[in-house]
Amino acid sequence: MQGVILQVNISPGGLPKRPVAEGWIAPLGIEGDLHAHPHIHGGPLKAILMVASEVVDALAARGYPLFYGALGENLTTRGIDIRRIRIGDRIRVGGAELEITQPRGPCSALDVYGESLKREIYDRKVKQGDFSSPRWGMSGFYASVTAAGPVRVGDAVSLISQLA
Repeated sequence: MQGVILQVNISPGGLPKRPVAEGWIAPLGIEGDLHAHPHIHGGPLKAILMVASEVVDALAARGYPLFYGALGENLTTRGIDIRRIRIGDRIRVGGAELEITQPRGPCSALDVYGESLKREIYDRKVKQGDFSSPRWGMSGFYASVTAAGPVRVGDAVSLISQLA
């Protein structure tokens, strides 16, 4: 499984996150990226949020006013089969290594894009970690940082190891 970093995103806290050409992935996330609610977002197990551009594109085509970074993701990817991602997978992004820790549970901040958006990208099965859900991966994945390093637009995203 191989893809590419389409966009690297940071913000001073909250949504949306805005693109930067490159960043440094440190143990607590991309340097310069802040969280409006650090008790909910961020920390070592939610250091990085990855969202597939294909999901954003599909939702925008259905009328949601989305763009890359709108969902609060740090890394917008292209070419990764989100249906195959599992908790515990290790992924190289640029010069950093990440471990997938959990699907992202969408919060009320996303309501600005439409109250039905959360139901489009997340359901009970995803919450339970059940990858058979048709919504698996649509809300994005949180990851911990197992090796810090640089990341920039155009860098490869590749699966290092998969548990299941």
